[in-house]
Amino acid sequence: MFFDFDSLASKDRYKLLTATVVPRPIALVSTRNEDGTTNAAPFSFFNVFSDEPPLVVLGLQSKPDHDLKDTTYNIRLTGEFVVNLVDENIAENMVTCAADFPRGKCETAYAGLSLKKSENIDVDYIAEAPVSLECRRLTVLQFDKTRDLAIGQVLGLHARDGLVDPDTLRINWEEYQPIGRLYADHYIRTDDRFSMSIPAYEDVVGRTQKSNGD
Repeated sequence: MFFDFDSLASKDRYKLLTATVVPRPIALVSTRNEDGTTNAAPFSFFNVFSDEPPLVVLGLQSKPDHDLKDTTYNIRLTGEFVVNLVDENIAENMVTCAADFPRGKCETAYAGLSLKKSENIDVDYIAEAPVSLECRRLTVLQFDKTRDLAIGQVLGLHARDGLVDPDTLRINWEEYQPIGRLYADHYIRTDDRFSMSIPAYEDVVGRTQKSNGD
């Protein structure tokens, strides 16, 4: 079965992509409005992109009438944003922030979330988030009138107390319970985990030869 994306409507491409590329991490992005208040909006078109330099990417969109959404407008205006990761503790708060608030309204005040000053940028981060990444815009690529791709450099990371060992920098996975986006209104927990080690090349060759009867 093959689906030619040139022949599909945008909503159908969205349906297929978001239901197959799963789970996706959720960025609850905080930005600064023109009046100095904070905007917060969730994004699942998001991921970490590189460690050297440390980069994240955000899929930004405009409204159907091509008016910019708050996050898109604010990142263009200030060049700064915070990626606040979402765990089970703030999942419902995150969904509240996704409501269609009027421009300039501070979603966190209605979502029961509090704000703290960042260290390197003039955008507040969400205190309840398990991890928050302070970011500065490197570039914004516009692919369509309604779609931008923002690339930001991570300047620093805030972690909830007890989440990261300060000496080894290892994550305490008993304390970190991020959630992932599936499709539509569906999400996934990440506490059902398993481990796999990358095999040595020689072991792979040996197993292959053995299975082929060599």
